[in-house]
Amino acid sequence: MTTTPALPKAASLLSGSVEQFTRRCDEALATAKANLEALKKLGPGADAQKLSLYDDATTLLSNAGARSGLAREVHPAATFREAAEACEQRIEAFNVELAQDKALYDALAAVDGKAFDPVTGFWLFKTLREFRRAGVDRDEATRAKVKALNEELVKLGQAFGRNIRDDVRTVTAKPADLDGVPKDWLDAHPVGAGGLVTVTTNPPDYLPVMVYAKSATVREALWRAYRNRAFPANVEVLKTLLAKRHELATLLGYASWADYALETKMAKTGKAAADFIEQGRKATEARAKADMAVLLARKQKDAPGAKAVEPWEQDFYEDRVKNEQYGLDSQALRTYFEFGTVKQGVMDLTSRLFSVRYVKVTDAQVWHPDVETYDVYEGDALLGRFHLDMHPRDNKYKHAAQFGLTVGRGGRELPEAVLVCNFPKPGGLLQHSEVETFFHEFGHLLHELFAGRQRWGGVSGIRTEWDFVEVPSMLLQEWPLDAEALAAFAKHHPTGEVIPAALVKQLKAAKEFGVGLSTRRQFFLAAVSLGYHDRAPGFDTSAVLKELQASFEPFRREHVEGTHFELGFGHLDGYSAAYYTYQWSTVIAKDLLTRFKAKGMLNGEVATEYRKKVLEPGGSREAAALVQDFLGRPYRFDAFQAWLDGR
Repeated sequence: MTTTPALPKAASLLSGSVEQFTRRCDEALATAKANLEALKKLGPGADAQKLSLYDDATTLLSNAGARSGLAREVHPAATFREAAEACEQRIEAFNVELAQDKALYDALAAVDGKAFDPVTGFWLFKTLREFRRAGVDRDEATRAKVKALNEELVKLGQAFGRNIRDDVRTVTAKPADLDGVPKDWLDAHPVGAGGLVTVTTNPPDYLPVMVYAKSATVREALWRAYRNRAFPANVEVLKTLLAKRHELATLLGYASWADYALETKMAKTGKAAADFIEQGRKATEARAKADMAVLLARKQKDAPGAKAVEPWEQDFYEDRVKNEQYGLDSQALRTYFEFGTVKQGVMDLTSRLFSVRYVKVTDAQVWHPDVETYDVYEGDALLGRFHLDMHPRDNKYKHAAQFGLTVGRGGRELPEAVLVCNFPKPGGLLQHSEVETFFHEFGHLLHELFAGRQRWGGVSGIRTEWDFVEVPSMLLQEWPLDAEALAAFAKHHPTGEVIPAALVKQLKAAKEFGVGLSTRRQFFLAAVSLGYHDRAPGFDTSAVLKELQASFEPFRREHVEGTHFELGFGHLDGYSAAYYTYQWSTVIAKDLLTRFKAKGMLNGEVATEYRKKVLEPGGSREAAALVQDFLGRPYRFDAFQAWLDGR
């Protein structure tokens, strides 16, 4: 008998009272504990029941933790955010306790994985490995220490992110000093007290000023404010976070946190990641030097004799070069990317590619009036639900990310997820880079939804190796550079005129400029992430940042004396040593793209094959095997290198 999963409504838990949210959190914990106690009492011959009880328990915990993590980042009420953080801490504390439950481990280790299908066997292998990585097979004193360290790390990570989220800085400027900034931005920022305009470090404020403001003084002040977020609050937090991670890793027998964290990734070891970063550093060097030489030459037209391009000048002069040498007027380009038309374009294009449709849900209970809800259908079959929380507000997550709400399980629970961004409201215009960000994050969302039909929650959704997680998003952000795709949604605001083919050609040519510097920046950030975790703690994080930046010359965008970029580098929490995953994933995505380019970017057959072979399996197999299925061979660096070389 086939059951129909209930409609996903987890978001409603964020629209009720603090007391209701807390009660549901505690109920999830209690039910999970009861399931696990029942599991441990089962004897031989009950392997299937053991696995079912374990998956039910861990899925409950995962869902409760995901809801709490989202609420902590987006809920408008401070009391609710605090309650969500407290719930998240209880969930994480229990997960730490669970990971060291020797009786539970023994019960699962006794299950004969070979008696089940390959997906179940793979899930069991990964599950038992995580137990061992938590020290379950160590002596009692070691287990207690591991537990205490993990609990500390949860709190430190939360504090690190909270300090970044809550530290929105501002600079003020005379209207004349904002000469060059687009009119729509100026209209949204009226002159205030003292005849000054206030500019925040939130992305919708920050990006247009850095790209367009002619005043280098204003740009420098804003650049410095942005790179001093969470200073000094995160100085000790980051120092302690790195020290505790190293202590935990070495306690479990690893040389460093990098080796510990990467064991479960495609890279497997810190050395493999370091080798990859070095390969990327060398691959980008020539292109980055050529890019910087062009920027400096352009700056010298304004400042004869200039010897260097300052960090707060790079965006500005990149835009000048693209305008003057490639004919790209980025302000004119923005008029084709009004938020509402871009949103509809993303949905129309992905609907066409993947043969699904999005139906708006008007009666969904959500946490803020800005949030929109959609159900995803394939024919008449409901695949899942997603929510769009797309506009900035006080005390909200400052970047762009996809958050899970409910893990999908085939025939039982439908996946539910959330896209959180900080774009202007309808009527506001996006930079093309923000359009790419929209597509990027929507790629994560589709991965979560399409992969949410595995039997076991432990391998459903985005539960693949973490250095593969960015592949679907890096791939989807290629579409807003395709002329046919852009013509379907890039329409002038307010005339509705379709973006001219000549402008798209200019855009593509201009996008090629700066690839060396932007990609080198990503490898630099990867080096920072890894470099903070592959050595003993106690070092000066700003000094290491400076040292690493010097090795990536001519790139020098993130650090000057008196700034502390690393304290606002939020990925040091979630990604820890593994920020290299963005470029690792880009290498794979560029290779996957070759199949689309061969048949056309809007080819539905290739997209369907990609969905079936790469997205839908989720974490049920190793990522390298999924890619090989789609490509017909192992992935290679060649397409990435060709892109860097402009071939």
